[in-house]
Amino acid sequence: MEKITFKNYTNIPTEYVQEKCLKNLSGDIFSKNGTYAILPGFCDVHVHFREPGFSYKETIKSGSMAAAKGGYTAVCTMPNLKPVPDSIENLKAQTDIIEKDAVISVYPYASITVNQKGEQLADFDGLADKVIAFSDDGKGVQNADMLYSAMVKAKSLNKPLVCHCEDESLLFGGYIHDGEYAKAHGHKGICSASEYAQIERDIKMVKETGCAYHVCHVSAKESVEIIRKAKKDGLNVTCETAPHYLILDDSNLQEEGRFKMNPPLRAKEDKLALIEGVLDGTIDMIATDHAPHSEEEKSRGLEKSVFGITGIETAFPLMYTYFVKTGVISMEKLVEILSINPAKRFNINLDGDFTVWDLSSEYKINSKEFISQGKATPFENYSVFGKNLLTVKGGNVVYKIK
Repeated sequence: MEKITFKNYTNIPTEYVQEKCLKNLSGDIFSKNGTYAILPGFCDVHVHFREPGFSYKETIKSGSMAAAKGGYTAVCTMPNLKPVPDSIENLKAQTDIIEKDAVISVYPYASITVNQKGEQLADFDGLADKVIAFSDDGKGVQNADMLYSAMVKAKSLNKPLVCHCEDESLLFGGYIHDGEYAKAHGHKGICSASEYAQIERDIKMVKETGCAYHVCHVSAKESVEIIRKAKKDGLNVTCETAPHYLILDDSNLQEEGRFKMNPPLRAKEDKLALIEGVLDGTIDMIATDHAPHSEEEKSRGLEKSVFGITGIETAFPLMYTYFVKTGVISMEKLVEILSINPAKRFNINLDGDFTVWDLSSEYKINSKEFISQGKATPFENYSVFGKNLLTVKGGNVVYKIK
């Protein structure tokens, strides 16, 4: 181990990390010719762990274990659960499981509206000190007056509002991007305006209320430009995108449910705009929108499969392979968007958390090896570099390679 070189991207002493490796990993895992990196624990502000209510898709235990394998030591769980965490009582159904089963830090969102129906505000006052933020993710809040009231309330409580931006009046039954693939294969398309029009609406209200506002899973070039302008105007606005929107576009679509997510994979020019947004800081962070489903739910093709893919175990290898190894961004930038920025925006403490990666290890993504119960990934059989060897949370080993 003494002769192995670690590139350390944390403020944690390399000697301490080496000691943890010696205690927990077999010496033959390391090679003198290998490239090893010590990275801070990653923070994913957008995951669906499906429990309570939908444990056949994922559980807090399986989701948090999958996250640890992916290098994550903190995640924020979206509220499309049963019961929806719109009250203290309903939230407790989730936090009781988190306390019992989570192997990393799991921070729940509360919903913006009761039962995510967009008709009545959730119990903001009662929930504010028990949740990371408020979101109706899975649905956009269609009523502007309702969202305005939520912004005023969130501002008064110093909590971010995290918005899935989707104008349902512009969907017209679509389920993939309204682009060339949809036209060529007779599919109903989702136009980009369904996303960016609602972002535009919301930002006008942010300007009035001063609310801390975060946009989920940005996918369209127009959205990037609107957010870029909002930031230039000094508004308290941040956003995320996901690895699949940066690597794939609708030319990569196949007639399989593992390519279906919401928002959808858009056109090449959208992908390029997103990359530019990452490079210039318009896009603050990478989130996975890890959304596991059963095999049956994802086996019905593009039209009839449910929305959502699995992503928390593949995010770092994909981003490292396609953006760091190719020189598009530095490793320091990747650390910033996977760890530093999300933790700072959502006031999450990652001190002492780290993960150790073998960057020279090349392999093909195989969903059968996922810890997550969800196996649907558009990156099946993609060759990537970067294998996680160890994840440490608060001094405790939460994942080690077998």
